[in-house]
Amino acid sequence: MSHIIQQKIELPNNKDKWIVDLATVVTDINVLYSYLGLNADTISSPMLQARKQFPLRVPMAFIRRMKKGDKNDPLLLQVLCHENEMLNVDGYSHDPLQEQDNAIPGLLHKYCNRALLITKTGCAINCRYCFRRHFPYHDNQGSKQNLAVALEYIANHPELNEIILSGGDPLMAKDHEMAFLISELEKIPHVKRLRIHTRLAVVIPSRITPELCQLFAKSRLQCVVITHINHPNEIDNDVAQAVSLLKQQSVTVLNQSVLLKNVNDNADVLAMLSDRLFDVGILPYYIHLLDKVQGAAHFWVDDKSAKVIMKQLAEKVSGYLVPKLAREIGGEKSKQVLTFWN
Repeated sequence: MSHIIQQKIELPNNKDKWIVDLATVVTDINVLYSYLGLNADTISSPMLQARKQFPLRVPMAFIRRMKKGDKNDPLLLQVLCHENEMLNVDGYSHDPLQEQDNAIPGLLHKYCNRALLITKTGCAINCRYCFRRHFPYHDNQGSKQNLAVALEYIANHPELNEIILSGGDPLMAKDHEMAFLISELEKIPHVKRLRIHTRLAVVIPSRITPELCQLFAKSRLQCVVITHINHPNEIDNDVAQAVSLLKQQSVTVLNQSVLLKNVNDNADVLAMLSDRLFDVGILPYYIHLLDKVQGAAHFWVDDKSAKVIMKQLAEKVSGYLVPKLAREIGGEKSKQVLTFWN
């Protein structure tokens, strides 16, 4: 069985190139190591066990940005199975944000004025620190029946003026699916904003097409796209072009990151990230402390270290390029923003 998932697709035009990019992903550590010129003899049994627990999945479009021969490449570390994922660490759980007891499949109403729709259950990439790596997606499928119930809930809660599309990755939805969802939300008068959280726009930037941007531009809803970029090396010319398409249609583009040990727990790296984000038209928004999900403890950066890093970052860049340092606590009505000057 091949571990580069690839299928030939006949495309009517270039607008569906992203589907071809999505159809080519690496799912085997040996294949990934071979491409990057790394020694496969260093692949341990616990790493392979971790892959069985949470599959390896990374698109070639993202792999090409990794530095060959570097086992500590910050992009590689975000997706590579780690032997410590198999440890059962105290204080970590399968549901760190208390999301899995949601009463309505596919809908999370954690905060007063906004609700989250699990638009798609799949991702283009499996990030090893994902706080939903144990989420019961099989119980939260985006079926028409589940969507109808969720839309009814939204319509019956006038305090909801913003709907967040998440997943999985909401941009795994094809244009006609996204158009249908937007049109249904537009029918609810009190919904004003649509927020789309996506990693796909970064790892497969070809997903941001003129046609998709037109969907956002034509909507009466204010559209906000939240990219998820952790390291400046993730931003290449293709990502810049994708963001430009969004900005041309007056879509607000913000970024959130996760503070990850050995990936971006360094003020110089974060300064480069903020500069690069702003260069391409993205405003830094949040940098999150790691959600304590089982399997991701090796990425943990403690509060004290995080505050030191953020203070150093604030000394290196303009104030509008300093994201808010935040943590999310299951059951709380808002994120907790941490100050770092005292």
